Amino acid sequence: MSLTSQSARSESPHAFVDLATALRRFGSTAAPAATRGERFVELELRHAGRQRIALRYELLGDLAQPAVFVAGGISAHRHVAASIQFTEPGWWDAQVGAGRALDPRAHCVVAFDWLGSDGKLDVVIDPADQADAVAALLDVLGIARLHTFVGSSYGAMVGLQFAARHGARLQQLVAISGTHTSHPYSSAWRAVQRQAVALGALQCDEAHGLALARQLAILSYRTPEEFATRFGAAHVVNGHVRVGAEDYLDHASSKYVARTSPTAFVRLSESLDLQCVEPERIRVPVTVVAVAEDRLVPLEDAYSLVERLRGETRLHVLRSAYGHDAFLKEDGAVAAVLREALSDCAEVAA
Repeated sequence: MSLTSQSARSESPHAFVDLATALRRFGSTAAPAATRGERFVELELRHAGRQRIALRYELLGDLAQPAVFVAGGISAHRHVAASIQFTEPGWWDAQVGAGRALDPRAHCVVAFDWLGSDGKLDVVIDPADQADAVAALLDVLGIARLHTFVGSSYGAMVGLQFAARHGARLQQLVAISGTHTSHPYSSAWRAVQRQAVALGALQCDEAHGLALARQLAILSYRTPEEFATRFGAAHVVNGHVRVGAEDYLDHASSKYVARTSPTAFVRLSESLDLQCVEPERIRVPVTVVAVAEDRLVPLEDAYSLVERLRGETRLHVLRSAYGHDAFLKEDGAVAAVLREALSDCAEVAA
């Protein structure tokens, strides 16, 4: 251990508004192609029995290249990065793309929509179910073994599940801001969020309930230090006090509500609290990335994970005022970790 401080149904591509702009951004028509598809499989879910599941995936790059599965938090989805075929911004453009840490010219980047993310699967979903769904997708795509599983937040939890349950199909795991268990404090945060959604439903205003839940979630993702530098003092508006962060919270939550089903939020929030992996079962190399200021995944939990893992293990501890959201904001530090992990794995394979 080292410690450092720091038959598919294809979907048609989105139409271009400006093809010339897209070509300038992505280099040329020879840039790695992106494809999307959907397959239905039957999975035995741990708490809900056998279910027919839709696996909606996106590939960036050539399947002949070593495959890297990328997974983020419960709000993440299959569209990791923009491409010529799908030009809209991805949720991790900072790390995925030509010349970036996860370069689709060297690796085939694979991602999918979480089970339950469309709100149609209204059952208890375990992180282990998500790991089994990843394995099912690999079967569909004809990928025998992943070069790397890169998971952040919920994705790191699922990555640990995959390493424990399907370790023979994985060369290495990078787990960022996610561990083998959910801390009781974090679970308490999420329980209150789910109560906000339930209260909104009782008042026939699910959107408002989900917005409040999202605002509570944002407060748990970020830190007091960040808010102190971003927002000023409270002021009076129309006879009521409005604090400095309210506009930001309102804006962020309205964007989230516009794209998220309350059912999906609740089921994936619950899934976070079900995380339970025995680290001793994991034998593949694991790079663990923790953030000292992360209030949802305490540093002590990362230390516990590292101590119990049985394969080659590295721990990187980052410092960030963005707390749990550092994997989305600290581009340089995260890229350095990813490049190191991929480089070392390539050397071992050679």
